[in-house]
Amino acid sequence: MNVYGKMKSFLTNSRHIIDISYKPQRKEYDRSAKIIIIGILLLGAMGFIIALIISLLVTGTLSMI
Repeated sequence: MNVYGKMKSFLTNSRHIIDISYKPQRKEYDRSAKIIIIGILLLGAMGFIIALIISLLVTGTLSMI
């Protein structure tokens, strides 16, 4: 497939995605935002706990420096 064919295929696929997409309603947007925020907080908490455990194992204290 040449460059022209790839570009045409990309534009066709992009247009299809735009055609089937829609603007979310407020309720759907709020739900998605809450799920994303909870996920970020959980990942941060897990990272903090893992850092504490590693700090305890390596240095024997809670110094995270």
